[in-house]
Amino acid sequence: MIKPNERFMSEGQGYFGSREDPNTETHCNVWDWDQLCMIKLKGTAKLFPPNEDVEVPILARMADLLSPEIRAVTVNDEGLIVETSRDPEEDDTMFIGYLPLSSYKFLHGCRQIQYSKLKELDRLGPGVDLCSYHDESGTLEKVVFKFNPIGKDLRLNMAWNEINLLATLSTHPNIVPFDRVVLDDVESRVVGFTVKYIPGGTLENPKIPFRFEWLKQLTELVDYLNLDWGVMHQDIAPRNLLIDPETQKLLLFDFNWAVCDTEDLSSGRDDVTGVIFTLYELITNDTHFTSIAHWERNVDVVQHMTDWPCKRELDADVTTLRKFLDEWVATRRSPGDLERFLNAPNQLELSKRPNPPDYNVPFPCGTTLEGETAWSTGPRGVQDAIGIGQFVFRWQRPPQSRLKGPDI
Repeated sequence: MIKPNERFMSEGQGYFGSREDPNTETHCNVWDWDQLCMIKLKGTAKLFPPNEDVEVPILARMADLLSPEIRAVTVNDEGLIVETSRDPEEDDTMFIGYLPLSSYKFLHGCRQIQYSKLKELDRLGPGVDLCSYHDESGTLEKVVFKFNPIGKDLRLNMAWNEINLLATLSTHPNIVPFDRVVLDDVESRVVGFTVKYIPGGTLENPKIPFRFEWLKQLTELVDYLNLDWGVMHQDIAPRNLLIDPETQKLLLFDFNWAVCDTEDLSSGRDDVTGVIFTLYELITNDTHFTSIAHWERNVDVVQHMTDWPCKRELDADVTTLRKFLDEWVATRRSPGDLERFLNAPNQLELSKRPNPPDYNVPFPCGTTLEGETAWSTGPRGVQDAIGIGQFVFRWQRPPQSRLKGPDI
């Protein structure tokens, strides 16, 4: 089940007047990762002050009780429901023109599966489901399905990079294996991908003992990604590390922040920094650095701490682990490391995500001064796409609380 604090994502507050006036009409669009739909909350600036996202806990109280047709909810200043609306025009969800398989040059030869053949077993997190399917021989396979249902450029670009990178790199023994490309059933467009399911949970669980060999595997993997392929993962953390129960090898997953150039490198997200914070958290179980924005964290503070109190079972003493880490960091912080990253021998050249041809189709967007229909191209809302007959992939589903628990 999706963690309660990860289920809802607010797009902020829209004010129809002065935000300082408590009576100003205010709309808040909130995305529900459980039901995969947008719900609009309407109220006043008194209830929805700027940047406080109070709309999230308000929606959380009622989301599972609403009809799936509800697109907007009006609440009073106490956050209680006054009115609901099923009007599709209240739905501000952006249309996604999913791309055909032919647009992904790195996916040629990859196995495919239709979305309808995936059986949902659990919802692991935002855009991540545990699923099963029967392969061509009838064998039941359990996989993790990753998808992006939100039509924002950043998320679309991240999804584009991740599927292309993972399909290329996942043969490495320390990367969760790529499984299949997931296609919609109507037009065979790419709506996501599956990877092998690894049971046992992530190293975020402090009850899982940590081995020295896993630190060595992690640093070797980071060197492989950075210096052989010119790939920066940018999200090395215990929550993205698994241990394969069959091989007892460390596995890295979640490449949605990964990049292949300096243009998209984020301050404080380089993989060497990620390994330092990861080992510190694994040993001490101190997670407060994860709540600090990556551009504000000071890795030197952690690395130069005299004491890392051990709160996890280890197969080597803390001094040994830190000595190995410091020696590795010294080699990676040496002059020329960035140049080695940029000039990696197997440097991947990811193309920019193509503009979906759907966006070239004109759609009506109001009227001109002469009273004629105005037309536009480019990104558009779901309702605009439906209005001109474009195919819209439907993600919405019932809340997990209404479903019978699967046998997993």
